[in-house]
Amino acid sequence: MTITWLDWLIIAASLVVCFVPALYYGKHASKDLTQFFVSGRSVPWWLAGISMVATTFSTGTPLLVTDIVRRQGVAGNWAWWAFALTGVATIFFFAQLWRRSGVMTDLEYYELRYSGRAAGAVRGFRAVYLGLFFNVLVMASVNLAACKIGGILFGFTMWETLAVSGVLSVVFAAHSGLWGVLIIDLIQLGFMMAAVIAAAYFAVQAPVVGGLAGLVEKVSAMPGPNGLNYLDFLPDFSNQWTIAVAVFIMPIAVQWWAVWYPGAEPGGGSFIAQRMLASKSERDSLGAVLLFNFGHYVLRPWPWIITALASLVVFPTLADIQREFPRVDPGLVNHDIAYAAMMKFLPAGFLGLMIAGMIAAHSSTILTLLNWGGSYLVHDCYRRFLRPGASERHYIVVARVATVLLFVLSCLLTMMLESAKGNFDIILQVGAGTGLLYLLRWYWWRITAWCEIAAMVSSFAISVVFFVFEKQGGPVFSTDQKLLLTVAFTTLCWVATAYLGPATDPATLVEFYRRVRPPGPGWTAVRRLAGLDTAGEAAPGDNIPLALAGWTLGCAVIWAALFAVGSFCYGRIGTALALTAVFAVTGIGLLWVLRQLWKTEA
Repeated sequence: MTITWLDWLIIAASLVVCFVPALYYGKHASKDLTQFFVSGRSVPWWLAGISMVATTFSTGTPLLVTDIVRRQGVAGNWAWWAFALTGVATIFFFAQLWRRSGVMTDLEYYELRYSGRAAGAVRGFRAVYLGLFFNVLVMASVNLAACKIGGILFGFTMWETLAVSGVLSVVFAAHSGLWGVLIIDLIQLGFMMAAVIAAAYFAVQAPVVGGLAGLVEKVSAMPGPNGLNYLDFLPDFSNQWTIAVAVFIMPIAVQWWAVWYPGAEPGGGSFIAQRMLASKSERDSLGAVLLFNFGHYVLRPWPWIITALASLVVFPTLADIQREFPRVDPGLVNHDIAYAAMMKFLPAGFLGLMIAGMIAAHSSTILTLLNWGGSYLVHDCYRRFLRPGASERHYIVVARVATVLLFVLSCLLTMMLESAKGNFDIILQVGAGTGLLYLLRWYWWRITAWCEIAAMVSSFAISVVFFVFEKQGGPVFSTDQKLLLTVAFTTLCWVATAYLGPATDPATLVEFYRRVRPPGPGWTAVRRLAGLDTAGEAAPGDNIPLALAGWTLGCAVIWAALFAVGSFCYGRIGTALALTAVFAVTGIGLLWVLRQLWKTEA
């Protein structure tokens, strides 16, 4: 690909516009850890929500969607579309609880909710497990996508791409703290969306594709794996039952509540919780998550999907990509790289916009992961267990050192990964089995720190058993079987621990209840202990029936809008109008529910 002076000018201008304003926030971040990691708890809902959308839009996201579409068709995206159930549940059942807790990180929750050494042990272990190991794995996946794009565009080696991309991310994450990350996210999201829309437009305008009508006609005629239709929103339940189970039934029935995945955690967590905790009020916390879910599932997917479908016409096989880009390392050529290959159709200027958008997508995600991971390592591990009582300046220095260390480790791991879809599956497997506990711990007093320990240990143990079986020539289980067995075994272990293991100190439970005021019958015993009305004493804004209605309507709004956009792209106007009507009706109902909840809160 030829990069002109106009492209370079656009790239340079985008970097100045995105990153220079963030320099201002370095002085705020240097005050204390509250400013560095949660922006002084003063972030408005729209900024927190936009930051969530930008953070989950990484260089790896369009490549992941391309990988899924080329292997499993559009319906394969239910692997992450199903997480809308998790995201909308967070809006109505958990956002306000997180904000009331007043913690700096979601791991601080453990010593607020639980008691004894077990509470500290869980907090410390998960600080290292999530902040270091899991966070490095996610960053490595994002880095791998950047390496594939760098190889296609510039012929860079992996180390060259990592060195260039790392300078901006590490410097700004270490300097500006969360405020700088939020401001960068706000500006960069515009570049990202403009870039992917341009990529989709010029992909379908390629002569071999022939516009949207030509794309639909040609892809419809292509035989997909196992006879699937690439364009279908849902799998064929009559003729492709195995595929339907894998791409739809398991995600919609089990995966959304059983798997811990960053950005779609059951009950909220990670950088989503960080934004909720940084919001200036409970209402801002709820509004931020609502905006995030609409942007995440409705506004972003179709430009990626259209480009992925066009890549099937232009590059039907991986060999076609390798012939077109012979300088690219063959080890990087998987289905996900087809997205980067489609950039060949971008004219001068728009190629620069795409490169600027991909730089923005990479840095917005890496900046957040570095800030989030650093908050765990410094606040929940170093400050809590290794060096309590030091000065705020000392902790800021340690936070900046941790930021650099995290990125270096992610670069080392990047060299061992292969594809976006493979990395997605690894992350799902690592987080399998514990999701139900994270949902119920807010609503059932009997769950203890020992339950969390039992869940983590049992989930890890059964994963090791599966690995040993496969290596020793024993029974080989499918991904779905592994998920179901892991969920069943893990749930049995932590529920048994809830009844048979040590209980949380009653004083801790009462203090937690008085601060957070979780609704529902699961805290009746604690209400009695606290001398409160056992029939309720719900906090303002808590209404379980209204929350259930909001959850149902919210999911309907998101999916109706998502498939209405897709139907318009396919030229199926009748279906698109019907789905638009569903979107309008459910949207009105959702607004009514939100008004009722906010009226109660006021």
